[in-house]
Amino acid sequence: MPLYKRIRDLREDKDITQAQMGEILSCSQRVYSNYERGDIDIPTATLIKIADFHNVSVDYLMERTDNPEMNK
Repeated sequence: MPLYKRIRDLREDKDITQAQMGEILSCSQRVYSNYERGDIDIPTATLIKIADFHNVSVDYLMERTDNPEMNK
């Protein structure tokens, strides 16, 4: 099971390819794929971009909570 399963699930729910997410995050498809598989750590700034793009909290992406709402 990938370390960042929710990141993959959220991307697939929006019918976005890894290549498209790479473009959104200014990285290659290969790097993004490595993020999803947990092969490399996601930089904090990139993790925040992913959370903002999907309108969820970073804690939700990291499976530290089941509540996707962001606390502001």
